[in-house]
Amino acid sequence: MESFFSGSSYDTPENTPRRLGDRLFLNTRWYFVGGYLREFIRSRSTATNGYYDRKAWAESSYRIFKLIEECGGRFHLRGLENIYPLERPVVFISNHMSTLETLVLPCIIAPHMELTFVVKDSLVKHPLFGPIMRARNPIIVSRKNPRGDFQTVMTEGKELLVKGISIIIFPQSTRSLRFVPEEFNTLGVKLARASGVQAVPVAVKTDFWGTGRYIKEAGRINRNKPIHIVFGRPISITGNGKEEHKQIIDFIADNLSQWGE
Repeated sequence: MESFFSGSSYDTPENTPRRLGDRLFLNTRWYFVGGYLREFIRSRSTATNGYYDRKAWAESSYRIFKLIEECGGRFHLRGLENIYPLERPVVFISNHMSTLETLVLPCIIAPHMELTFVVKDSLVKHPLFGPIMRARNPIIVSRKNPRGDFQTVMTEGKELLVKGISIIIFPQSTRSLRFVPEEFNTLGVKLARASGVQAVPVAVKTDFWGTGRYIKEAGRINRNKPIHIVFGRPISITGNGKEEHKQIIDFIADNLSQWGE
């Protein structure tokens, strides 16, 4: 599959035109919300018909990426050279700030490798999003039974990694604008260590897209906030993994600090 990006970095061009519809909606969130809902409906139809493969997933993710740009979002991607050469599956370990990273990470990573997420069970049960998520065979956790979730991730995660499928995991219990290291669990590092694969730290700043009061995915967008996603170098886990976990936390915290968070 051909990559949507080339080189080690990407920045949204300054001359990217805004969509007329976005301007007509007077810079509110609603044209953007309608745009990604249309994409979800399209992807849901593809998934229910059994055709939502890795290519379809990456392409739908890229359409949302372009929608964000054409509604005033400005991406700054770094560290792409750390994922392009990967020949074995890895565990991507990222902070979780908004819905945005869940939707755009596939168009960055999936062209290069098989991929899935660790997701909450509520997502796979959702009437709109559920068929899309289930089509990508995610690891499903409850967030209510830590011991059970741990066993699920370790068992299913190992099986997927053996099959050559990389995994994205958000160790925070929920999306948060603040990064609190104490709330960033070690599950991703433990999975990588137990499976004998490397971990790739990912730092994101995606508060361009806020969380809605009643519907989380219908939050406001702030065109003054740039979108940052950076991939670190793959890390081999040795010993008990504590040092590597600290490296990942430091990587995320340092990048957030540079971005003013």
